[in-house]
Amino acid sequence: MTFDINRRHALLLGFGAAALGTFGPTLKARAGAKEIRIGWQKGGVVALLKGRGLLEERLAAKGVKVSWAEFTSGPPLLEALSAGALDFGTTGDVPPLFAHAARGNLVFVGAYRGSPVGNAILVRKDSPIQTIADLKGRKLAFKRGSSAHNVALKLLRTAGLTLNDIEAVDLSPPDAAPAFANGSIDAWSIWDPYTARAEADPNTRVLATAEGVVPAYGFLSANGTFAKENSDLIVDTIEALKDVGRAAQSDLPGTVAAFAEATGLSKDILTVVATRPGQDYGALSYVQEEHIAYEQGLADEFHALGIIPRKLDIRAAVWTPKST
Repeated sequence: MTFDINRRHALLLGFGAAALGTFGPTLKARAGAKEIRIGWQKGGVVALLKGRGLLEERLAAKGVKVSWAEFTSGPPLLEALSAGALDFGTTGDVPPLFAHAARGNLVFVGAYRGSPVGNAILVRKDSPIQTIADLKGRKLAFKRGSSAHNVALKLLRTAGLTLNDIEAVDLSPPDAAPAFANGSIDAWSIWDPYTARAEADPNTRVLATAEGVVPAYGFLSANGTFAKENSDLIVDTIEALKDVGRAAQSDLPGTVAAFAEATGLSKDILTVVATRPGQDYGALSYVQEEHIAYEQGLADEFHALGIIPRKLDIRAAVWTPKST
């Protein structure tokens, strides 16, 4: 699979303009902001924070409102963040690389680690594909620039294959799910809770998970200008996430119920997600050395493969709170 970098840059610029039209012009500095706009996806502690309303309670005393915008994957969320249409958001490990490679106005502000079992390549139960090697020449769907992109690359590598050995189909989760169901694609690289929802269908089979191959790192990002001018709000948000995460891990039944209310997903599916090996909602922090090293290694690899157009300095893109 080859990647058209110029086309990707055009898409980034195009989305930035669209995002501004959707959320309103916001590229000016917002020191002393009276609102923090958060991008979220189904699943994860940010979704739980939205459902609990804890951040709204914390920021009410400062006269700061919280608004939420849901995204189906990380790449468009970070495009909106870079354009100044959002202030804060959460994604997997790969979307920030594309955003920073496009010189987006964003910084890393936090990180977390979930269960790699929730990141998987799926096939239909009756598919002749029995091993990763059998994917050669097949249609494998994943959202380009998402964590599923990296999972596909790394799992293919375990069988001596590259992305050039398969027919990559760029689909967001809402588009990939029906394509997978109707057989338009042969396999699907995806993350939780979409993995768990697909697994609930008896016609779905897990070909391989990322366990032992790709750690399930996720990152919290903020618009660079917003983080510089409103450091206190970034700290408030991350501390609220840490509190919610710790409470969530200590009460998984309550967490499942809260996730169901926040996302509209069934409790059965969310119970699978919450109890995966290695899942720990309390494992969220400001950016640490291990996170920088991991993301730098991934950035260097993606640049060497020609997936992103330039080398990145991850450390230079990390926001550090004045106090934690």
